[in-house]
Amino acid sequence: MSGHAAREGADRAEGADAAAPVRRVAVITASNRAAAGVYPDRSGPILVEELERAGFAAEGPWVVPDGAPVAEALRRALAEGYDAAITTGGTGLTPGDDTPEATRPLLVREIPGIPEALRSAGRDKGVPTALLSRGLAGIAERGGHRMLVVNLPGSGGGVRDGMEVLRPVLGHAIDQMRGGDHPRTS
Repeated sequence: MSGHAAREGADRAEGADAAAPVRRVAVITASNRAAAGVYPDRSGPILVEELERAGFAAEGPWVVPDGAPVAEALRRALAEGYDAAITTGGTGLTPGDDTPEATRPLLVREIPGIPEALRSAGRDKGVPTALLSRGLAGIAERGGHRMLVVNLPGSGGGVRDGMEVLRPVLGHAIDQMRGGDHPRTS
């Protein structure tokens, strides 16, 4: 959890609720080439940084080949009690992009609004290929523990754009899965 202690101080300075529970997020990079050492993972570290900046305790990135290893990493995150697992990579159209197929069987409920918003936000920023992302979002569950799962694209820009969409709703989604109520407005 690199930088988390420093982030806690920054959260207090920004007025974050010190009594709020820690929200743990596993970051999983799905990349056959990065997992094989052909090149370094670029999107995973960006995602960790963006999550920590938003006040989450991020761990990873866990770099795995696409497909079945993604499902194994998601199961690991669920077994270890993470509140959310966010993947980066493997959501496109190439033959090896299997992250959605590895994710879907683990979900007990899908949350279609998240991937819809992610694709729309990319398109609205002038990235027409954002519409080609097949990423999913939903809830995985094991032994009464619930974990939010979100698939993001494998580019740094896609991760940053994705976090712009997730930042205002991620904490609320986790709180809802814990049984929290919607915040009341006066």
